[in-house]
Amino acid sequence: MRCRALLFILVFGVLPNTAAAQIKIGIAEALTGNASQYGVAIRKGFELAAGEIASSGGINGQKLELVIEDEQGKKEEAINVFKKLIFQDKVLLLFGPTLSNSAQAADPVAQAAKVVVFGTSNTADGITSIGNYVFRNSVTEADILPATLKVAAQKTGLSKVAVLYGNDDIFTRSSYDNFKKALQDLKIGVTTTETFAKGDVDFKPQLTKIKGTNPDAIVLSALVAEGAPIMVQARQLGITLPFVGGNGMNSPRVFELARDHSDNLWVGSPWSVESSAPENKRFVAAYQKAHGALPDQFAAQAYDAMYIAAQAMRKLKFAANLDADRRALRDALPAVQWSGATGPFKFRQATGRDGKPAGYDAVQTAIVMVTKRNQYVIQK
Repeated sequence: MRCRALLFILVFGVLPNTAAAQIKIGIAEALTGNASQYGVAIRKGFELAAGEIASSGGINGQKLELVIEDEQGKKEEAINVFKKLIFQDKVLLLFGPTLSNSAQAADPVAQAAKVVVFGTSNTADGITSIGNYVFRNSVTEADILPATLKVAAQKTGLSKVAVLYGNDDIFTRSSYDNFKKALQDLKIGVTTTETFAKGDVDFKPQLTKIKGTNPDAIVLSALVAEGAPIMVQARQLGITLPFVGGNGMNSPRVFELARDHSDNLWVGSPWSVESSAPENKRFVAAYQKAHGALPDQFAAQAYDAMYIAAQAMRKLKFAANLDADRRALRDALPAVQWSGATGPFKFRQATGRDGKPAGYDAVQTAIVMVTKRNQYVIQK
């Protein structure tokens, strides 16, 4: 195929009979390129959950086979990988892709083929409106950002902000739209709105304009590749204001890329490494044992997604007909409720572009955090 895919086939199971039936799960994530800072952690979350499921007997005694492809964070590669996994590898369902841009491009392929596609890191508006085979457990920016802004405003006293967002990416544009609405609802004024594009490295012209408007904080809609340098350059210009970020800034990579300039970033997520829930403690301990490092939000959401799908798969009576199995899984998933690393979870149905019921979004509670000394600290 055209894409320079990195293919891993990982077989998880405990049955001694190698001829036993296997359930193929397709995973399309960005394992190389800029988006790999999310995709690699996602892959590790999936693998950890799959290994645990195998150790507990698999899916009613059947093995899980993970077919993992690198979609490189590119729309064209995501489409190619989806086609390969669906039509060549004949997977039961797909997880991925990593970015919302890629999901908007590739998810229609799964919808047309009537194969469940389950996003764990896509938070832009409109993803699940593509169709009724589209699911995600990544909480939308529309749900998270208002809570993040509200808590940040309460804790810092901000009443006016400057807005800086990426204008060439569906995720960052969607985040901007949701930030704009939340600011209006909270009656927080906007001193100026500035933009940038993916790949930009000099943000000082925008930041200089922002500094001149004297805001109380900077609302930032960015992926971490641009967001962290923005924070560094802001501090270099003497801007010590809080940053309020979206899902793309909720990554330990902030501490690597921004280093001593990473403090005072406010983000929201259904997950925090500091959560004291027993399920989260078990996940964090298992991840640390496997990888020698702490997990992030994206690993946690992938980990929970595998368990959510497993709950639905355990309800199926697998037939010889793959199309029937795919349809049965789609019918079983909406009713699944789960309490895992990211807390209590259930689905809610979205509305399609034609006004009819479509795919399924996550229902979860936001945890608001602020960065202090290379940690995300929960705010209550």
